Amino acid sequence: MSIENKRREVLLSKAVIENRVSELGAELTKAYENKHLLVISLLKGSFIFTADLVRKIDLPVRIEFMTTSSYEHGEETTGKLKVVQDIKVDLTEYDVLVVDDITDSALTMTGIIEILGARNPKSIKSCVLLDKPSRRKTPYQPDYVGFEIPDKFIVGYGLNYGDYFRNIDHVFAFVD
Repeated sequence: MSIENKRREVLLSKAVIENRVSELGAELTKAYENKHLLVISLLKGSFIFTADLVRKIDLPVRIEFMTTSSYEHGEETTGKLKVVQDIKVDLTEYDVLVVDDITDSALTMTGIIEILGARNPKSIKSCVLLDKPSRRKTPYQPDYVGFEIPDKFIVGYGLNYGDYFRNIDHVFAFVD
Protein backbone atom coordinates (compact mmCIF):
# COMPACT_ATOMS: atom_id res chain seq x y z
CA MET A 1 0.00 0.00 0.00
CA SER A 2 1.41 3.38 -0.95
CA ILE A 3 1.80 6.01 1.76
CA GLU A 4 -0.85 8.23 0.13
CA ASN A 5 -3.45 5.49 0.64
CA LYS A 6 -2.68 4.73 4.29
CA ARG A 7 -5.32 5.58 6.86
CA ARG A 8 -4.70 8.75 8.86
CA GLU A 9 -5.50 9.59 12.46
CA VAL A 10 -6.01 13.33 12.98
CA LEU A 11 -4.28 14.34 16.21
CA LEU A 12 -4.71 18.12 15.98
CA SER A 13 -7.31 19.74 13.75
CA LYS A 14 -6.82 23.01 11.90
CA ALA A 15 -9.17 24.80 14.33
CA VAL A 16 -7.40 23.46 17.43
CA ILE A 17 -4.01 24.52 16.03
CA GLU A 18 -5.28 27.99 15.10
CA ASN A 19 -6.68 28.54 18.59
CA ARG A 20 -3.46 27.49 20.34
CA VAL A 21 -1.27 29.56 18.01
CA SER A 22 -3.40 32.60 18.87
CA GLU A 23 -2.92 31.88 22.60
CA LEU A 24 0.84 31.53 22.13
CA GLY A 25 0.94 34.79 20.19
CA ALA A 26 -0.80 36.59 23.06
CA GLU A 27 1.61 35.05 25.60
CA LEU A 28 4.62 36.09 23.53
CA THR A 29 3.24 39.60 23.02
CA LYS A 30 3.17 40.04 26.81
CA ALA A 31 6.52 38.34 27.38
CA TYR A 32 8.39 40.42 24.79
CA GLU A 33 6.72 43.79 25.35
CA ASN A 34 9.39 46.53 25.39
CA LYS A 35 12.03 44.09 24.07
CA HIS A 36 13.83 43.86 20.75
CA LEU A 37 12.49 40.52 19.49
CA LEU A 38 14.23 38.38 16.90
CA VAL A 39 12.42 35.19 15.91
CA ILE A 40 14.63 32.53 14.38
CA SER A 41 12.64 29.89 12.53
CA LEU A 42 14.29 26.49 12.09
CA LEU A 43 13.61 25.34 8.55
CA LYS A 44 12.07 23.50 6.98
CA GLY A 45 9.55 22.11 9.45
CA SER A 46 8.65 25.27 11.35
CA PHE A 47 7.92 27.60 8.43
CA ILE A 48 4.12 27.26 8.61
CA PHE A 49 4.00 27.48 12.41
CA THR A 50 6.35 30.48 12.41
CA ALA A 51 4.32 32.32 9.77
CA ASP A 52 1.09 31.82 11.71
CA LEU A 53 2.72 32.58 15.07
CA VAL A 54 4.43 35.87 14.17
CA ARG A 55 1.16 37.20 12.75
CA LYS A 56 -0.31 36.71 16.25
CA ILE A 57 2.51 38.59 18.02
CA ASP A 58 1.36 42.19 18.31
CA LEU A 59 4.86 43.72 18.39
CA PRO A 60 7.58 44.66 15.92
CA VAL A 61 9.36 41.38 15.13
CA ARG A 62 12.48 40.67 13.10
CA ILE A 63 12.42 37.21 11.53
CA GLU A 64 15.39 35.16 10.38
CA PHE A 65 15.72 31.57 9.21
CA MET A 66 18.20 28.79 9.92
CA THR A 67 18.16 25.49 8.13
CA THR A 68 19.11 22.54 10.27
CA SER A 69 19.09 18.82 9.72
CA SER A 70 19.15 15.85 12.05
CA TYR A 71 16.56 13.54 10.47
CA GLU A 72 17.54 13.45 6.80
CA HIS A 73 14.69 11.43 5.27
CA GLY A 74 13.97 9.01 8.12
CA GLU A 75 11.64 8.86 11.08
CA GLU A 76 14.46 8.78 13.63
CA THR A 77 17.01 11.48 14.42
CA THR A 78 20.55 10.78 13.30
CA GLY A 79 21.75 12.27 16.58
CA LYS A 80 23.94 14.76 14.73
CA LEU A 81 22.91 18.39 14.30
CA LYS A 82 23.94 19.97 11.04
CA VAL A 83 23.49 23.70 10.42
CA VAL A 84 22.88 23.86 6.69
CA GLN A 85 22.15 27.60 6.53
CA ASP A 86 23.13 29.97 9.33
CA ILE A 87 21.97 33.50 10.13
CA LYS A 88 24.24 36.50 9.73
CA VAL A 89 22.77 38.79 12.37
CA ASP A 90 24.58 40.31 15.35
CA LEU A 91 22.48 38.93 18.22
CA THR A 92 23.78 41.22 20.97
CA GLU A 93 20.90 43.68 20.51
CA TYR A 94 18.14 41.07 20.49
CA ASP A 95 15.98 38.91 22.69
CA VAL A 96 15.97 35.73 20.59
CA LEU A 97 13.08 33.31 20.28
CA VAL A 98 13.94 30.09 18.44
CA VAL A 99 10.85 28.57 16.82
CA ASP A 100 10.68 24.93 15.77
CA ASP A 101 7.97 22.52 14.77
CA ILE A 102 8.73 19.79 17.32
CA THR A 103 11.00 18.89 20.20
CA ASP A 104 11.44 15.20 20.73
CA SER A 105 15.05 14.13 21.35
CA ALA A 106 15.84 17.84 22.06
CA LEU A 107 19.23 17.45 20.37
CA THR A 108 18.42 20.05 17.70
CA MET A 109 17.10 22.66 20.11
CA THR A 110 19.87 22.25 22.68
CA GLY A 111 22.46 22.43 19.91
CA ILE A 112 20.94 25.56 18.42
CA ILE A 113 20.54 27.22 21.82
CA GLU A 114 24.23 26.54 22.49
CA ILE A 115 25.32 27.90 19.11
CA LEU A 116 23.17 31.03 19.34
CA GLY A 117 23.83 31.55 23.05
CA ALA A 118 27.55 31.84 22.30
CA ARG A 119 26.69 34.88 20.17
CA ASN A 120 25.55 36.79 23.28
CA PRO A 121 21.91 37.69 22.70
CA LYS A 122 20.16 39.63 25.48
CA SER A 123 18.09 36.48 26.09
CA ILE A 124 17.30 33.27 24.28
CA LYS A 125 14.18 31.13 24.59
CA SER A 126 12.39 28.51 22.53
CA CYS A 127 8.88 27.98 21.23
CA VAL A 128 7.71 24.74 19.66
CA LEU A 129 4.38 23.70 18.26
CA LEU A 130 4.76 20.12 19.46
CA ASP A 131 6.59 18.57 22.39
CA LYS A 132 7.22 14.83 22.60
CA PRO A 133 8.96 14.47 26.01
CA SER A 134 8.92 10.66 25.93
CA ARG A 135 11.66 10.80 23.25
CA ARG A 136 14.16 13.04 25.11
CA LYS A 137 17.83 12.21 24.76
CA THR A 138 18.87 15.29 26.72
CA PRO A 139 17.08 17.09 29.56
CA TYR A 140 15.47 20.10 27.94
CA GLN A 141 12.08 21.74 28.25
CA PRO A 142 11.00 24.29 25.62
CA ASP A 143 9.94 27.64 27.08
CA TYR A 144 6.70 27.84 25.10
CA VAL A 145 4.82 24.75 23.91
CA GLY A 146 1.76 24.45 21.72
CA PHE A 147 0.90 20.84 22.44
CA GLU A 148 2.40 17.84 24.19
CA ILE A 149 1.93 14.78 22.01
CA PRO A 150 2.35 11.00 22.37
CA ASP A 151 5.21 9.02 20.85
CA LYS A 152 3.87 8.73 17.31
CA PHE A 153 5.44 9.73 14.02
CA ILE A 154 3.39 12.75 13.05
CA VAL A 155 2.96 14.62 9.79
CA GLY A 156 1.33 17.82 8.53
CA TYR A 157 1.34 21.54 9.36
CA GLY A 158 4.97 21.81 8.27
CA LEU A 159 6.09 18.36 9.40
CA ASN A 160 7.07 16.08 6.59
CA TYR A 161 7.22 12.46 5.58
CA GLY A 162 10.10 12.32 3.12
CA ASP A 163 9.61 15.53 1.20
CA TYR A 164 5.82 15.58 1.37
CA PHE A 165 2.77 16.46 3.51
CA ARG A 166 4.12 19.76 4.92
CA ASN A 167 1.19 21.56 3.26
CA ILE A 168 -1.53 19.71 5.21
CA ASP A 169 -3.41 22.12 7.54
CA HIS A 170 -3.64 19.69 10.48
CA VAL A 171 -1.39 17.20 12.29
CA PHE A 172 -1.93 13.50 11.76
CA ALA A 173 -0.33 10.08 12.17
CA PHE A 174 -0.47 7.22 9.70
CA VAL A 175 -2.40 4.23 11.04
CA ASP A 176 -1.36 0.69 10.15
